[in-house]
Amino acid sequence: MAQFLLETVWLVPLYALIGALLAVPWSPGIIRRTGPRPAGYVNLVMTFLAFLHATLAFPATWNQPAYQVFIPWLSTAGLNLSIDLEISSVSVGAMIVVCGLNLLAQIYAIGYMEMDWGWGRFYSLLGMFEAGLCALALCNNLFFSYVILEILTLGTYLLVGLWFIQPLVVTGARDAFLTKRVGDLFLLMGVLALWPLSGTWNYTELAEWAATADVNPTVIALVGLALIAGPMGKCAQFPLHLWLDEAMEGPIPSTILRNSVVVASGAWVLIKLQPVFNLSPIVSSAMIGIGAITAVGASLIAIAQVDIKRCLSYSVSAYLGLVFIAVGTQQDEAALLLVLTHALSAALLVMSTGAVVWNSITQNVTLLGGLWSRRPVSGLAYVVGILGLIGFPPLGSFWALLKLADGLWTTKPWLIGVVIAVNALTAFSLTREFCLVFGGKPKQMSERSPEVGWQMVLPMIILMSFTLHLPLILQSLSLLPSWAELNKDVALLLIWSSIFGCSISGVIYLGNVPKPIRLPWKGLQDLIAYDFYTPKLYRMSIVLSVDLISKLADIVDRFVVDGIVNLVGLASIGGGESLKYSTSGQTQFYAFTVLLGVGVLGIFVTWPYWGNQFLDMMYLSR
Repeated sequence: MAQFLLETVWLVPLYALIGALLAVPWSPGIIRRTGPRPAGYVNLVMTFLAFLHATLAFPATWNQPAYQVFIPWLSTAGLNLSIDLEISSVSVGAMIVVCGLNLLAQIYAIGYMEMDWGWGRFYSLLGMFEAGLCALALCNNLFFSYVILEILTLGTYLLVGLWFIQPLVVTGARDAFLTKRVGDLFLLMGVLALWPLSGTWNYTELAEWAATADVNPTVIALVGLALIAGPMGKCAQFPLHLWLDEAMEGPIPSTILRNSVVVASGAWVLIKLQPVFNLSPIVSSAMIGIGAITAVGASLIAIAQVDIKRCLSYSVSAYLGLVFIAVGTQQDEAALLLVLTHALSAALLVMSTGAVVWNSITQNVTLLGGLWSRRPVSGLAYVVGILGLIGFPPLGSFWALLKLADGLWTTKPWLIGVVIAVNALTAFSLTREFCLVFGGKPKQMSERSPEVGWQMVLPMIILMSFTLHLPLILQSLSLLPSWAELNKDVALLLIWSSIFGCSISGVIYLGNVPKPIRLPWKGLQDLIAYDFYTPKLYRMSIVLSVDLISKLADIVDRFVVDGIVNLVGLASIGGGESLKYSTSGQTQFYAFTVLLGVGVLGIFVTWPYWGNQFLDMMYLSR
């Protein structure tokens, strides 16, 4: 039975795809009698079957070599393309995480979107997301990975724009789509440029080619920079990071999946292409630089936000910046562990935040407070999410951050400072949000704010248990180092940075410190609060340039292109009108006109010959 499930595990993405297609009739209102709820239940059943299939097949993959499945797709003009799939413990484990989180998100959505008539569209899009992510986990081909990423970009646009009547939702969906398209355009250039160099898009063959490749350093540097542009957009890395903040306008249940595993889709491709990136030190340095700038910058920006959703979105960008650092320093195992621990903790934080948003009047954390006594489950979920996302032993992120920092200890020790700083800032930021929302005394906006229903509480409890037991699961799989192998200095630095960040934030926001907190220099506070003026810089540079170019193109189109066309049209009309009054209706007049035209055309065509003859005659006459 286990062998059969393993051999058919590549069909797991089809479960979600079938569920998405079955939910379509409820989307445009073709089926009205039952209401939209059956669309959600159908997707729940299909997602559960996908989760069950992947979970039962996982033990058969453990400690077994990966094997590939090739599905022929296109063969023309010397180009042979096949859909390459890799069945391994990593890919099947990734599908378990995706299907499990989507299952919890769908249960959560039953309560969150109880009165929403967009159920059909919403659950169809969630199914499409799950199918795309599972297919990406199995895909062993760069070209088809790019195709799947494009589908996920479209899904992001449609999910964020679910409530398309609201102007902010439309703007957020548009900006998310266009920002990710910028990275995707460069990624496509890199994908196409890599084919002539390597002759393959298969990840396994690319790794074998990279081991012995002798390519021009400039060429491979440009190709590598293009290839990391796509993951930059997917992972919301600087300067393509603003879309994730605006995408929070979409429904919270879709944010559970997007902020945990969808943003990690770019990191997955990045890890797969790591052997190619090793060919150019410039590309590796660029990844480290981008990751460090995003991690530190986003951590600082998160501290100054007052919107409960914005605090989380920048924390996601910061954590994925550490993944970029891990890949740039050739630490694939640390990168995968970071992605796993972040997925569970980030999803739990989004669930807790969604529970607050669902029946609260405001999303401003400075206007909330005292929710701990009224929302014990949501508050406890937020605490577990915080501890699971920072270096707090023995939870998952402690081991992931420790593995990353331990690998940097001998190669790039200065990056350990970045990891420690980001951990401390993340601990400070998330503790600040917890204190403002759940701590203190109830305020006017939070006096009547009860706990949410069981449909939203149950997924939080289940995910809390998984987050707390993740170290035990990893230990049973022999993925955690023993205490004897630990770098005690790095471990202590991580622990103390977590304690420092949480305690300082708790003292400030639960103590008698005057609020709001003001920095000594207002310019620095405004710099952090306004996202380092990145949106303003975009408006003054890219947006202004595109606006000027579009206006110039409009002027050329209206006055030059349209002017020439209109001039030809007017000349034709004028000529026709003038000829209308000069015709007599006699055949000899028409014949004379035709002969005259042919004669003029003949003179025009043969003019170079007659001109030369005329010049020769003039020369001889002299």
